[in-house]
Amino acid sequence: MPDGFALQGGYIVKTPFNLESYLVNGVEDIVSGILKATLHNPKESSFMARYAIQSRRANKLRAAAQEDRHHIPPFLIASITTQCNLHCKGCYARANHSCYDQDSTGNAPQQLSAEQWGHIFGQAADLGIGFILLAGGEPFVRRDVLTIAGDYPGILFPVFTNGTMIDSDYLTLLDQKRNLVPIISIEGEQKATDARRGAGIYQRLHSAMRELHSRGLLFGASITVTKENLGEVLSDSFISELSASGCKAIIYVEYVPIDHRTAHLALDDETRSLMTQKLDDARERHSDLLMVSFPGDEKKSGGCLAAGRGFFHINAFGGAEPCPFSPYSDINVADTSLSEALQSRLFQKLQQQGNLTQEHIGGCVLFAQEAQVKLLLKEPV
Repeated sequence: MPDGFALQGGYIVKTPFNLESYLVNGVEDIVSGILKATLHNPKESSFMARYAIQSRRANKLRAAAQEDRHHIPPFLIASITTQCNLHCKGCYARANHSCYDQDSTGNAPQQLSAEQWGHIFGQAADLGIGFILLAGGEPFVRRDVLTIAGDYPGILFPVFTNGTMIDSDYLTLLDQKRNLVPIISIEGEQKATDARRGAGIYQRLHSAMRELHSRGLLFGASITVTKENLGEVLSDSFISELSASGCKAIIYVEYVPIDHRTAHLALDDETRSLMTQKLDDARERHSDLLMVSFPGDEKKSGGCLAAGRGFFHINAFGGAEPCPFSPYSDINVADTSLSEALQSRLFQKLQQQGNLTQEHIGGCVLFAQEAQVKLLLKEPV
């Protein structure tokens, strides 16, 4: 029976798309494929074999928790720093003040230490969280945190990076800690990438990709999709180019406008439908790649996966938030356990009151409900 279909009442029917399963199974398929393809590379093959065992262990831990009516999401997003070495046009993180240049006055809140992050990673491993997406700012600013993350080989850490800080020292670290997987941000071809990220960035990204590929290191790409670049970044030529460079996963993220001046760049119903069609076609043509779109795949999968439904977000100061696009918190992991944070009042309300499954015009469903999320935070215990 082909994937995506099932036998019901003697008929073959298309099964509903489940994003959480697609992500988990897709990563496991990539690991399996790499394992088969790297038998000539003992270091990579050995890591992948150990990780496959740990991944199955994480699945069993989550399944056991589910039997006790305690849902553990397979994913966690951790923004480990507020700093970034670039100033990209239309940056959402800078617009909502979750990313900024280092405060010289000493008045900025204290960010979590590497030791605290290590404690969080350890708890995540014990719970069965198998994937922790490291974000920022620019996570490669925090070598101390990345080094500690590498000490948890049972967790795969996709590191969402602008790719400009991957130097020889980092390549050595990535070679030693193969559970750290760079996900490099790119906007399309050279013109689009340099227009948003700065002159010369496109060439630097492809130089980094070549170095990663030459060392047999796993990496992916992250693309912010707008009306202007949709056709380019979902074209067969662009995807083939990324695949040929060694890229194993592509994450498409719909652009969230930072103000009314950039609202025209956001996808509407027509362009979103076009994106879905192009992505479905691309998945068929490039079955060797894991390709995900947010929030489009969430809608196909029955709603937003935030607030612990499929993942949640920890900001650089320890606040447990529904997601990076809904930066509101009523609990801090510096003061409580990861398990307790998953049971936060805010998360429970968002799941139980249907906020995550509401219809919306596009983009992040909770971003569109900002006023409602703020009201939930103010409600008395």
